[in-house]
Amino acid sequence: MPHKVILVTGGSGLIGKAIETITKLEPIEGEEWVFLSSKDCDLCDTEATRRTFNTYKPTHVIHLAAMVGGLFHNMAHNLDFLRKNLQINDNVLQISYEVGVEKVVSCLSTCIFPNDTSYPIDETMVHNGPPHCSNYGYSYAKRFIDIANRAYSQQHGCRFTSVIPCNVFGPNDNYNLESSHVIPGLIRKLHDVIEAGGREFTVMGSGKPLRQFIYSYDLARLIIWVLREYDEIDPIMLTVDEKDEITIKEVAENIAKAFKFEGEIVFDITKADGQYKKTASNAKLRKYLPDFQFTPFDIAIQQSVDWFRTNNETARL
Repeated sequence: MPHKVILVTGGSGLIGKAIETITKLEPIEGEEWVFLSSKDCDLCDTEATRRTFNTYKPTHVIHLAAMVGGLFHNMAHNLDFLRKNLQINDNVLQISYEVGVEKVVSCLSTCIFPNDTSYPIDETMVHNGPPHCSNYGYSYAKRFIDIANRAYSQQHGCRFTSVIPCNVFGPNDNYNLESSHVIPGLIRKLHDVIEAGGREFTVMGSGKPLRQFIYSYDLARLIIWVLREYDEIDPIMLTVDEKDEITIKEVAENIAKAFKFEGEIVFDITKADGQYKKTASNAKLRKYLPDFQFTPFDIAIQQSVDWFRTNNETARL
């Protein structure tokens, strides 16, 4: 079996840690995995990126690294999200081409889709209009990857592709209340409330927006499958089924149940809700993997809460 060296950028983040866990639980002979963190290399720095690739000599790359954050962090820093992510993505793809990487799988996000669109969204609709104004910097930088993948394929024959997951959560998430996504932010907030002896769990917004959430270990298995088996340049959406879409209110209730919190859940309607829905179709994924079983949401939430309660002193806060 040919030896593969698989370099994972963003290897210390939520998805990177999940992939690391799955590859250790389910190893394949002939695969060497290298998990790169921001401490190992500043991917905004072209020469540092080139040195890192020359050191590890990857045959394959899973590109997860990005400047990321939740709704309010995006709203306040659209320029930073645009510039840094454009730099990171251009460096990773160009240097992957220069050193002869056989395949790159980059990670996009459902937030890149047009704000004014029909639902469910699918892979063909990424460029059909401007994204939501709250995170346009991040969204346009991520859209660049899809455009670049097509151009590298057309001009150089590169096998560069991308995946589009829905909202991801799980162990090793970012729990910083200024920059976290909704589930880790709510887990951290309720943990702090309980630690302080509080009886009121405040959720920003009305709780009415709808979202699809994928457990990080499920996503890890799917990304590994894409690396090994998926041969299209066009992106593929990695998301739970449409019937699994739930409200933020239901998310908060599941987190409260996992903590065994018996106080009151309060919704602060003075705070913005963001996009009301982003319903995504996984029809393409189901054509390839019709029998893939996603972890039930309540079980995944319980495991995520349990992980944070055990690891909160060393988690990203």
